Amino acid sequence: MKIKIKRVYESPERDDGCRILVDRLWPRGVKKESAVIDIWLKEIAPSTSLRREFGHDPARWNGFKEKYIRELHGNNEPVSILKEKMKRGPVTLLYAAKDEKHNQAQVLLQYVTHRQK
Repeated sequence: MKIKIKRVYESPERDDGCRILVDRLWPRGVKKESAVIDIWLKEIAPSTSLRREFGHDPARWNGFKEKYIRELHGNNEPVSILKEKMKRGPVTLLYAAKDEKHNQAQVLLQYVTHRQK
């Protein structure tokens, strides 16, 4: 299972595999017609209320992670879709946030890799 994450603004690479956007909102400045995105799995993203509560504030990171994992536990369909894609080959989770350490793709990567075992 090969899974990685990167900002949606980064250039695609050959080894990206299936490129999955995991943001609830479409990223600013990215045209849908020219985006190199295979699936927009917005249902797997944090809820709007959780996203607003977090506000990309690193001081709220631990609370955000806990709440987002609880949301993922109750969000079986999009998690199943992601896991199925992972079985078929490499997957790259795409996100738009500027912070590369504190974003939902980091939590999602940890969630699916630990739940696969």
